[in-house]
Amino acid sequence: MSSPGAGPSKARNRPVYLQKVSCPQHPNANLIEDCHAGDMICPECGLVVADRVIDVGSEWRTFSNDKSLTDPSRVGAAENSLLSGSDLTTLIGKPSGLAGFNEDGTLKYSSKRQVSTKDRVLLNAFREIANMADRINLPKTLIDRTNALFKKVNDQKNLRGRSYNAIAAACLYIACRQEGVPRTFKEICAVCSVSKKEIGRCFKLILRALETNVELIKTGDFMSRFCTNLSLPPPVKKAATHIAKKAVDMDLVSGRSPISVAAAAIYMASQASDQKRSQKEIGDIAGVADVTIRQSYKLIYPRANELFPADFKFQTRVEDLPPP
Repeated sequence: MSSPGAGPSKARNRPVYLQKVSCPQHPNANLIEDCHAGDMICPECGLVVADRVIDVGSEWRTFSNDKSLTDPSRVGAAENSLLSGSDLTTLIGKPSGLAGFNEDGTLKYSSKRQVSTKDRVLLNAFREIANMADRINLPKTLIDRTNALFKKVNDQKNLRGRSYNAIAAACLYIACRQEGVPRTFKEICAVCSVSKKEIGRCFKLILRALETNVELIKTGDFMSRFCTNLSLPPPVKKAATHIAKKAVDMDLVSGRSPISVAAAAIYMASQASDQKRSQKEIGDIAGVADVTIRQSYKLIYPRANELFPADFKFQTRVEDLPPP
């Protein structure tokens, strides 16, 4: 037979994490948690049932040397599914004092032993992609797509011998095309240390390796950004868009790059307005040479009367537009 006190004894010996915190006078009441004070309060009688409750949420504090940064979490950086181990590894940073160095001046601890070669390549590439995207104001979603694209290319090992910076730049170019915010090769080349020719080669190799394709670029993909950078008003932008589209529909610019056609349309529209821009100004923004703009402009100039929208207010007549 079991002793009469066996039941209560088992309850008293129950592990702490299995015991339910409740008010002794109102055991069925839903306790209110005061997050700031760390208290659990009974709503019926106001009794503080528990105090010093640990808050497991985030805190807006930072322990970095840079006071402008905030660390909203107690558990370090966010998980990165692109890295092996999801980036839940320990990295040893460079020491700030003499305690981290040996007598011969070498480091006591090295972070290289903690990171695999594959992850080190990915981390360096992700850092380069983030720097390039930041210089041309690209959003975080596009950076994530570029990172995923680079990892896929790196895993397949089809571009061995190519510069990782060139592969990263080509992946960024492809991601921009896939997201519908294309950038020119010269724009990508301007924010990295790789030549335009090398980026173009990696671009073709990546498309072939991944067996994918990208949408063809059109004049309208660049028109808004070029006109904004040239500080042109909406009527001129509308006219340039109409001119470029009409020129393509009429097959006047067959074989010409959409970027050069867009630049020539902007030049024609601006020369017909009071906001005139030179071919050099447009070329600097569009990343094309003056002679390239002139060649496209020469093709559309003879049919200029048919290219402008009907409601465009001319400040300079079509007949007075500068000849090519």
